[in-house]
Amino acid sequence: MNKQKDSVIYQLDGIPPIKTAIPLGLQHVLAMFVGNVTPVIIISGALKLPVEQKAFLIQCAMFVAGIVSLIQAFPLGPIGARLPIIMGTSFGFLAVCLSIASKYGLPGVLGAALVGGIFQIFLGFFLKHIRKFFPPIVTGIVLLAIGLSLIGTGMNYFAGGAGAKDFGSMQNLLLGTIVLITIVAVQYFTKGILSKSSILVGLIVGYIVALMMGKISFASVGTAGWFSFPMPLKFGFEFHLDAILSICVIYIVSTVETVGNVCGIAAGGIGRAATDREISGSVIADGVGSIFAAFFNVLPTTSYGQNVGIITMTKIVNRFTVATGAIFLVICGLFPKIGAVIAVMPSSVLGGAAVVMFSMMVVSGINQVTEVPLQGRNATILAVALGIGVGFALVPGAVKNFNPLIKMLFQGSGVAIAAALAILLNIILPRDKKISANEEAA
Repeated sequence: MNKQKDSVIYQLDGIPPIKTAIPLGLQHVLAMFVGNVTPVIIISGALKLPVEQKAFLIQCAMFVAGIVSLIQAFPLGPIGARLPIIMGTSFGFLAVCLSIASKYGLPGVLGAALVGGIFQIFLGFFLKHIRKFFPPIVTGIVLLAIGLSLIGTGMNYFAGGAGAKDFGSMQNLLLGTIVLITIVAVQYFTKGILSKSSILVGLIVGYIVALMMGKISFASVGTAGWFSFPMPLKFGFEFHLDAILSICVIYIVSTVETVGNVCGIAAGGIGRAATDREISGSVIADGVGSIFAAFFNVLPTTSYGQNVGIITMTKIVNRFTVATGAIFLVICGLFPKIGAVIAVMPSSVLGGAAVVMFSMMVVSGINQVTEVPLQGRNATILAVALGIGVGFALVPGAVKNFNPLIKMLFQGSGVAIAAALAILLNIILPRDKKISANEEAA
């Protein structure tokens, strides 16, 4: 009887006992929790929002992640993959959103994200016709550009947050270092879910140390309510063409990432190829989820690769267990005090984790671009896209005479222009005859 019950968790549609579903669902939440709230914390810091608004946005991010994860597992018509996919706020959009926010504020970010979500829904319906335009060399370049553009942001947090009175103090640097060392130690000297939750453990340790150092005040936690529904449309929308064009490029890349995650779940967890319906539904849900996120004041959503890793490792593809974790996220989003506790975390604590997370994006990009021989056309695509994209970001004054409409594509993070150049060059440059066979195989 026990064996029969245990086997249910390996079935896509099985319903295991709730005492089994809860811990299996919570391990997915632990794996994605930090990634889900970090982009919101960083953009709140960039906009210098008060602690109360930061806590509110964290609350919204948890609520949105839970709802969209439920839609992926239990579709609404064509919306959703009917697979155990955990959704959350996307790091991939952070660099571009920071650039948009510096120019137009949060309403400009949310307006661009709303239009971009509609664009991604369109991509979802026509996905099978455009997948060939996004080989590893393209997606890898985008990851490299995103990671490189965010490392500076991570270091600013590591030192205490740009503009902080104690920026670069030994206390801040010590806190960031403690978090970083804890993450590495837990990841490589522990096993199982503890190892996979190393970033969360590092932040908890850093939080406790910061508390002992007197760097945390719980005044805002005390004034936060016990229960409230996240208020949509709190910041409103603004629509700017340059912001929309910039973010739509990242939506294309996010679509490719989602396709890869769905294929990973199907192959690693179920032992078969993902169907066109699953792939299309997942991308459409990405777009709908990002629209939903924009209405609830937060950045676009995407599927989380770390959760795909858990499924591939455990083979537990049960939708009910993942839905249990998603419901926990929704519940967290209804209690403002949870968001307030996270919001008072010192910048240097977050910085210790952010430096690692952003650098790992660079490593992921390197892994992707080197899946095929990095020579000939691939080397040219990498050199031109990364050189121009990152180059203009490092020297923003070079675009001072550009039309304002296209200036944002070159300014700020440089991710949008790097992605656009990689896609364009991959289409127009002739393939190297000697390595084309290997590239096609990859």
